[in-house]
Amino acid sequence: MRRSNLPEVTVIIAAGGRGRRMGGRTPKQFLPLAGVPVIERTIGLFSGVRAVREIVVVVPRESLRRMNAIVRRAGFARVAVVPGGKERQHSVLRGLEACSRTDGVVLVHDAVRPLVERRVIDDVIRAALRHGAAVPAVPVTDTIKTVSGARGGFVSRTLPRGELWAVQTPQGFRFSILRDAHLKAAAAGVLGTDDASLVERLGRRVRIVRGNGANIKITTPRDRKVAESLIPGGKRGRGPS
Repeated sequence: MRRSNLPEVTVIIAAGGRGRRMGGRTPKQFLPLAGVPVIERTIGLFSGVRAVREIVVVVPRESLRRMNAIVRRAGFARVAVVPGGKERQHSVLRGLEACSRTDGVVLVHDAVRPLVERRVIDDVIRAALRHGAAVPAVPVTDTIKTVSGARGGFVSRTLPRGELWAVQTPQGFRFSILRDAHLKAAAAGVLGTDDASLVERLGRRVRIVRGNGANIKITTPRDRKVAESLIPGGKRGRGPS
């Protein structure tokens, strides 16, 4: 399937973080990454995808003015900025409610993952269209153990590494499937670890597509340094294609 044959897509970018682990006052999504705000790079990833018809960025209410200023300065088209909720899940639901389109495929992406490859975006869109739900992931290389006690204690068991994958974003869904999953989770008072987990609790299968190692989530100063090292030459720009 060629890129030109991708379905029409809506993108929700969850940018509700306040950056406490960064140790400063500026939320991590607004910090510069090689001279460009992280969130600007992230929006740029999707604004260049022909199939994307609408981008909804969800931010804390106190960041609305700053976010709108970035959108205007960068010249992004078809981008709406809306206030989020207390938890990420609440923010994504508000993003769904703000979408002007309610069909096709919807992608949900972390604002602080500005280096996802275009190939991954296209693969997730295709898989979501075909299977209803899809997430990018990479195989886990470390040995993972469950441990008793919230702060550590003794090993309970060792998990089979061959079955473990680290899930990334964008996560893709048919719009109706994700909206139904969020509304039912909200009615039941359920908070999931990601959007796919809400779809899984309805008994739907989620397709895994191969992610990429550079698609890191910037949550600490070290993550930011690593991300900058992955930008070719540290040059200004909106991210990889």
